[in-house]
Amino acid sequence: MTGEIQRRGLRFLLARRRVLVSLAVWSLLESAQTFLVGYAPARALDAGFLRGRPEVGLGWLGVAGVGVILGAFGTARVYAAVAALVEPLRDRLVRGVVARGVRDGDHRALSGLTQQTEIARDTFAGLVMVSRSFVFTALGALVGLFSLAPPLLLIVVPPLAAGVALFAATLRPLARRQEAFLVADEALAGHLGTVCPGLRDVTAAGAEERVAAGTAARVDAELRAARSLARWSTARIAALAIGGQLPIVLLLATTPWLLDHDVTPGALLGALSYVTQSLLPALTSLIHGLGTSGSRLTVVLRRLTAEGADQSPRSDDAARAEPATVRRAPSATAPALSLSSLTFAYGPHSAPVVDGLDLALPAGCHLAVVGPSGIGKSTLTALVAGLLEPRQGTVEVCGWPVPGAEAAARRVLIPQEAYVHTGTLAENLTHLRTDPVPEAELLAAAEAVGLTPLLERLGGLDAEVDPGALSGGERQLVALTRAYLSYAPLALLDEATCHLDAGAEERAERAFAERPGGTLIVVAHRISSARRADRVLVMDGPRTAYGTHDELMRGSAPYRELVGAPASQPALPLRDADRVDAVAGAGLAGDGRHVVPHGAVGEMQAPGDLRDGRSLGGQG
Repeated sequence: MTGEIQRRGLRFLLARRRVLVSLAVWSLLESAQTFLVGYAPARALDAGFLRGRPEVGLGWLGVAGVGVILGAFGTARVYAAVAALVEPLRDRLVRGVVARGVRDGDHRALSGLTQQTEIARDTFAGLVMVSRSFVFTALGALVGLFSLAPPLLLIVVPPLAAGVALFAATLRPLARRQEAFLVADEALAGHLGTVCPGLRDVTAAGAEERVAAGTAARVDAELRAARSLARWSTARIAALAIGGQLPIVLLLATTPWLLDHDVTPGALLGALSYVTQSLLPALTSLIHGLGTSGSRLTVVLRRLTAEGADQSPRSDDAARAEPATVRRAPSATAPALSLSSLTFAYGPHSAPVVDGLDLALPAGCHLAVVGPSGIGKSTLTALVAGLLEPRQGTVEVCGWPVPGAEAAARRVLIPQEAYVHTGTLAENLTHLRTDPVPEAELLAAAEAVGLTPLLERLGGLDAEVDPGALSGGERQLVALTRAYLSYAPLALLDEATCHLDAGAEERAERAFAERPGGTLIVVAHRISSARRADRVLVMDGPRTAYGTHDELMRGSAPYRELVGAPASQPALPLRDADRVDAVAGAGLAGDGRHVVPHGAVGEMQAPGDLRDGRSLGGQG
C-alpha cells in the first residue's frame, strides 16, 4: 500500500511541474539569504573591522540586510506555491472520503472528513516546507562554508550527515507506531460514538460491566500505543544533538587548528553563524516536522485512499483466522437477502433484540418491516448493512457474506437522517456512481422519486445546495434519489421517508419497488407501506411473523393489532423479559393514523408515523 501511495504521490507532483519549478526558484532566493547570513559577517570582520575600515564592515552588513529582505520576499512566494500544491490534494481527498462514506456507509467517513483530511493537508504542507527549507538552507550554508574556507567542511559535514542518517533510520519504526496510535485512537472514538448515544439502553440491558470493560481496553490500547510512539520519538533528540549541536562544539574545540590552517577569524565567525542561524534551525524543523508529520501523512493517506473498510489495518489474529481458500462467487439465483439463525443482543445479560431469525428474500421483492417501537427494526437493517455484528448467525446480500466489500457494493442504506453536502445538486445525486451520469438519467430519477419540484425550485441540477436551508423531507428526497441512481440492487429504507407526507412516501417507495433488478426493504412507519409491500415481516419478539398482508391479517394477531387497534390504546402489552420496556406497543388505526406513547404519561407523539425508539448506536 505504501508503494501505491508513493506512485500516486509522484503522479500528483508530476502533474504540477510548473508549481514545483516555481517553488524551486523562490527557494533558491531563500538560499541566497542563507549564504549571505554567514558570508557577509565574515567579510565584514576580515575586510572591514579587523583592518580598521568600519565603512567596509558596515557595507557588508548592509549586504546581509538586503539578503534578509530578498529572503522574506522569496518566503512569501514560497507559501503561495505550497498552497497551490496543498489545496488540490485536500480537495481530492475530501471527494474520495465523501464518496466512500456515502457509497459504503463507512462509519469512519466522518473522522476522515473532519480530522484526517485536515491532518493530511497540514502535514503535507509542513512536509513540503521543512524538506524544502532543509535542502536549500543546507545548500546555501555548505556553499558559504566552502567559499570561506574548505577546512570548515571537515568539521561541520560529518556530524551533520551522521545526525541526518540516524534520523532517517527512525522514520520507518516511527511510522509504524504512528499508525498503531491512529488505529487505537480511531477505535476508541468509534466505540465512544456508539456507546454514548445509547447509555440509557446500556443501563436498561444490564450491560454496564461489558461496555465499561470494552471502553477500558480501548483506552489502555491507545495509552500503550502513545507510550511506544513517545519512546521512539526520543531518537530524534539524539539525531538533533549530533547533527546540529555537535558541529558547534567541534568548531570551538578546533579553533586553534583552524586558525593554523589559514582559517580567518571572520571565516570562523561565519561558520558559527551558518551552524547556529541556518543549519541547526533547519535540522530542528526537519526532524520535528518530518519525524511526526511525515509518518502521520503516510498513515493518514494510506487510510484515506483505502477503497473500503475491509482494507483497514487488521490484527495478526484476524489475518490468521482468514480462510486460505478463495471464496467462490454466489450463483445468479441467490436470494437478494438471506438471514440464517440471526441473533443479536445489546448486552450479555439482555434478551436478544433479534433471536434466531431465518429469512430468504428473493430478488425483486418488496418487503416491509413493521412492529412496535423499539422492537428492533432498525437493528435489523443495521445488521443487514454490516453496521452491527450478530451474536450468532449469518447475513448474506446477493449471496455475499456481510460484512464484506462485495456485499457492501450490493446494498445501499438510506437512514432517517439524510446526508446532503455543500455542492451542486448533481454532485449530491451522483455520489454513489463512479461513472458519469447523463443528465437525462438524473432528471428521470428525480421525476420517479419525486424530487423534480425541489430541483426546479433550486434552479436545476447545477444549482448550489445549502444543506441547512433544506427541510428534513427535502434532504430525504435528495438521499432517496441518490440511492435510486446507485447500482446497488438492495435498497434499505430505514425510516427514510419519515419526513415526507403519505403521497410523497408512496411515490418514493413505488419508484424503488419498480426499479429494474431492484429489491426493497422498508422499515415502515405507516401501515400503508405494509399494504403496498409484496411481503411483510412483523417483528414482535417470539411472535415474529412473515407473509403477505392478507396472510398476516388471517394468521398473525400482532399484525392485526398493529393494523386495527384503537388509536387511543396501546395494541400490545409490555412484555420485555427484563421489565425495562420503556415504550408501549403502537396502535395503527387505519392507514397511517396512530398514536405512539413515548416518555412520560401524557407525552404523545403526533399521529402519522411509527418511529423506532432509538437504541444503542442509533439502532432501534
